[in-house]
Amino acid sequence: MSKTTVKDVSIERERAEAPRGVGGSRAFAILLLITGAAGLLASWVITIDKFKLLEDPGFTPGCSLNPVVSCGNIMKSEQASAFGFPNPMLGLVAYGIVICVGMSLLARATFPRWYWLTFNAGTVFGVGFCTWLQYQSLYNINSLCLWCSLAWVATIVMFWYVTSFNVRHGFLPAPNWLKGFFGEFTWVLPVMHVGIIGMLILTRWWDFWTS
Repeated sequence: MSKTTVKDVSIERERAEAPRGVGGSRAFAILLLITGAAGLLASWVITIDKFKLLEDPGFTPGCSLNPVVSCGNIMKSEQASAFGFPNPMLGLVAYGIVICVGMSLLARATFPRWYWLTFNAGTVFGVGFCTWLQYQSLYNINSLCLWCSLAWVATIVMFWYVTSFNVRHGFLPAPNWLKGFFGEFTWVLPVMHVGIIGMLILTRWWDFWTS
């Protein structure tokens, strides 16, 4: 008959006090994979075109369609290298991490609260950076990049669903009504967010679109 030792009790106590690991649903994992892949694709294409533009200043990216939808103008701007290197290189790393998280969730991985909050902080930075780029694109550079727009949408969707996940699991403090809202209507927030940006784009170049 085995005896319970002080060491065994200590181990059990450590296990009980260990951070609670939480995994995501299959749908949540697939959403992260899709948004991560979309952002990675956009970053990859922009990076390749940026290198071509550095080699040949006269190069015209394939998504430069008219005076407004002009990726070349975006790539040549100072804002395109906000941290001293081309912005899409940051996307190659960030969206790759999102894909890794999605794949881990599909494999039934669980993560503690600090991990999810760190992941959420990354999406907050991402959506904040995208908001700054959107303002620069619309009101300072005066051009729109379709691949950038794809990355914006992917980042916005991922931000709201990761935030929703953390609120619903109690990792972010929130009242019960907000948890209930996120549980039923998370999709409303990214739709509204993207819709507002779409309206800003429409009104910014209204004369061009309607001419």
